[in-house]
Amino acid sequence: MQELHDAPLAPLTTFRLGGPATRLITATTDAEVIAAVREADDTGTPLLLIGGGSNLVIGDKGFAGTALRIATSGFALDGTRLELAAGEVWSDAVARTVEAGLAGIECLAGIPGSAGATPIQNVGAYGQEVSSTITEVVAYDRKTRETVTLTNTDCAFSYRHSRFKSDPERHVVLRVRFELEDAGGLSAPVKYAETARALGVEAGDRVPLAAARETVLKLRSGKGMVLDPEDHDTWSAGSFFTNPILTDEEFAAFHARVARRLGSDVVPPAYPAGEGHTKTSAAWLIDKSGFTKGYGSGPARISTKHTLALTNRGRATTEDLLALAREVVTGVRDAFGITLVNEPVTVGVRL
Repeated sequence: MQELHDAPLAPLTTFRLGGPATRLITATTDAEVIAAVREADDTGTPLLLIGGGSNLVIGDKGFAGTALRIATSGFALDGTRLELAAGEVWSDAVARTVEAGLAGIECLAGIPGSAGATPIQNVGAYGQEVSSTITEVVAYDRKTRETVTLTNTDCAFSYRHSRFKSDPERHVVLRVRFELEDAGGLSAPVKYAETARALGVEAGDRVPLAAARETVLKLRSGKGMVLDPEDHDTWSAGSFFTNPILTDEEFAAFHARVARRLGSDVVPPAYPAGEGHTKTSAAWLIDKSGFTKGYGSGPARISTKHTLALTNRGRATTEDLLALAREVVTGVRDAFGITLVNEPVTVGVRL
């Protein structure tokens, strides 16, 4: 277990932002993770968990406490059952399941970060969410000081949410278990319209696994959503805001504001989100509020490839990023009456 003091955290995040931690511990086994967590809890030391750093916005002053980088490894495949250690690189794990001919997470290719973060956020993209394939999550329970196994139902998954996110101080994810599908080398049914169009198939069709993965990677790359050190559009946390879910009453009010602002012939994006609820597009809201691709003149700007990504152009501070995020939130609220919610976790700062 490696230990550093006054350790820079910016290099451990995809934003490349944030000040140092008082202490940084890198744990490579579950036992080391648990020992570090217990020590912090026993001494009352603030604890920050870091996986791939793709969903963190750390303040410029850094973190006064122990930052624990979870760098555990483990990829175990037994038939269609997959177990990943929390520290496994997610995009690499997806590639290996595709190579093994198993379907279920192929459309989650190219998503940065670690496997342990996926159940926390209920990571999803291009018609798939990890909640559809996760069977169990093994975690350390900081309240009972025991290792526990949580079923899919126990995780209380919903859109970009879970029990881990609603109570972030309770559990530390150690391992994630999945049940995948052997469809003879074919993907799960393609659900996302953009993916289906790119593949030249109808929604619900299956395609070769490799084709599904490669198509998603191409789509993500075109939006700056695949990490590339040379491309500042990827110095981000991917989608910075979640897609708003509105009640029927809220959506009616939103629709009326769209008509007043953009014309009665303009139809905003609308997707079913459970009884009495409709999901709309955060990217559409941002664009129609006047924040187009590449918006901004400072070191933090909207991506030139996708309006949903806020980026560090190389010299930004966290405050630069937050100022841009606040400008976008205010602009969308003023235009459409909807308050966007940030997807990445903030550390030592607030939006």
